[in-house]
Amino acid sequence: MSESADTAMRAYAATLPVPEFETTAFTRPTRPLARAKVALVTSAAIHRPDQEGFSQTDTGFRTLDRSDRNLVLGHWSPNFDHTGFQLDLNVVYPIDRLEELAADGVIGEVAPRHFAFAGNQPDTVSELRLDTGPACAAHLKADAVDIVLLTPV
Repeated sequence: MSESADTAMRAYAATLPVPEFETTAFTRPTRPLARAKVALVTSAAIHRPDQEGFSQTDTGFRTLDRSDRNLVLGHWSPNFDHTGFQLDLNVVYPIDRLEELAADGVIGEVAPRHFAFAGNQPDTVSELRLDTGPACAAHLKADAVDIVLLTPV
């Protein structure tokens, strides 16, 4: 990314309001890490080829199965470098590293499903907070996930 594009993006981001939340997000006591079920949530706009891609104002999410590795990066921002993803999926979605942690006994198990959002959503915090975020959390709770790793992009 050029310095001028970076400067312009930083200037734009500085004008966006920062939300303040009156309540704390849902949390619950978890099991020890070595017995915990762990899931990934990424904002890299990745999806399977058979799923609908992310549109510019898409605040929805895509469900990714634990075995999915053939994924498409749907991030359209000109400020996002796709090189890392093209070389190694784990740069934005560290599923193989999570599998290794489970195999080594560091974590209990890898969740059966993981989730992807499009991260470049400057004006939709309310929709994410009140609609799609809780919907995604319901899936994680249904899978009895103890820990969620957010990989922001």
